[in-house]
Amino acid sequence: MEKKQIVLTGGGTAGHVMVNLAIIPILQREGWTIDYIGSKNGIERELIEPIKGVTYHSISTGKLRRYFSVENFKDPFKVLKGIGQTMRVLSKTKPQVIFSKGGFVSVPVLIGARLKRIPAVIHESDLTPGLANKIAVPFAKKVLATFPETLEHLPKEKTSWIGAVIRPELFAGNRKRGLRFAGLTESKPVIMVMGGSAGAQRINEAVRHQLDELTKTHQIIHICGKGNLDPTIHKFGYQQFEYVNEELPDLLAATDLVISRAGANAIFEFLALKKPMLLIPLSRQASRGDQILNAEVFEKQGYAHVLFEEDLTEERFLEKITGLIIAENQIKSAMMAYQRQDATERVIEEINRLAK
Repeated sequence: MEKKQIVLTGGGTAGHVMVNLAIIPILQREGWTIDYIGSKNGIERELIEPIKGVTYHSISTGKLRRYFSVENFKDPFKVLKGIGQTMRVLSKTKPQVIFSKGGFVSVPVLIGARLKRIPAVIHESDLTPGLANKIAVPFAKKVLATFPETLEHLPKEKTSWIGAVIRPELFAGNRKRGLRFAGLTESKPVIMVMGGSAGAQRINEAVRHQLDELTKTHQIIHICGKGNLDPTIHKFGYQQFEYVNEELPDLLAATDLVISRAGANAIFEFLALKKPMLLIPLSRQASRGDQILNAEVFEKQGYAHVLFEEDLTEERFLEKITGLIIAENQIKSAMMAYQRQDATERVIEEINRLAK
C-alpha cells in the first residue's frame, strides 16, 4: 500500500469509543492516516475530535428507542442521509479498510462501506451483539468478539474470539497522583463509583444516601455523569466528578473497589487492573439486557458481585457493598488466575490483513 488510510467509527456511549481510543496511537505509529465518522453531538465527538492527527466527520444517524416516539418514523430517513454522507467521506478519503466499534452511528458507515466495496471489521464487546451490530454484521468482512460465548450468536465463518481490548495507558496510573487529584488521603481504602458516561441516577442516589456509612471505612471517588454533580455535598473523603478522561488511570490506581454498571469494556478494564467489582447492570426495562448477561458471567467466574437494579434499595445496596469488602481478597485471587490475551494486537492484525 502506497498510503495507509483507515476510517474508524463507533459512538453513542463511551463504551463504543474506548477500543478506538486504544488502537489510534498504534495505528498512528504504524503510519496510518486516520479519519473518524461519528455523530454530530455524540460523546464520540468530544473524545475523538481533540486527538491530533485524526480528522472527525459527523453524519446523520438514527437511534434505537424502546418506547413509542414519532422520531422512530424519521430514523430510516436519517440513516439514508447518513449513508449518503458516509459515501462522500469515503470517496474523499479513499480508505483501504473500515474499523467499527458499534453504536447506531456505525450502521450507515458499514452500509456505505459495502456500497463502496471497502472491507470492514467490527468489534463486539458484549456477550450478545446489540441491534446496531446485528444490522451491520452482514456488511462486514470480519467480526471480533470479546466473550467466547458471543460466537454462538454470530456467523461462524466471519467471527473470531480475541478477548478484551484494554487501553494501555490504564496500566500507567499512579496511586499517589490519583489520591492527590481527588483530594483524598492514604488513611482509608477507596471505592470508585461509575455509572457510565451518562451517569446512573439510581446508583448516584444510593451512594449519596449512604455516604455517612460508606465514609466510615472508605473514601469515595464518584464519577456521576454529565449534569449529575450535587453541589450541596461537602464531605471529607468524598469527591465527585462529572466525567474523567486523562486522569482516569491515576484514579483507578488509587481505587481498591469499584461500583459500576456492567458495560463490557469497563468491566474488562477493571478485571485487567484487578479491581473487585459490585456490578449494577442496566435493567431489562432500560436496555436489551446485555449488561445483565455480562454481569452474570463475571459473577459466575468470581470476578464480581451483582446487584440487579430491580433489587436496588438503600439497605440492599449497603449489604452488597459490605459483602464485596469481605470477599475482596477472594475476588482478587480469582482475578489473578485470569489470563489476558493481547486483543489489541489481534485487532491491528485484522486491520492490516483486510487492508491488503
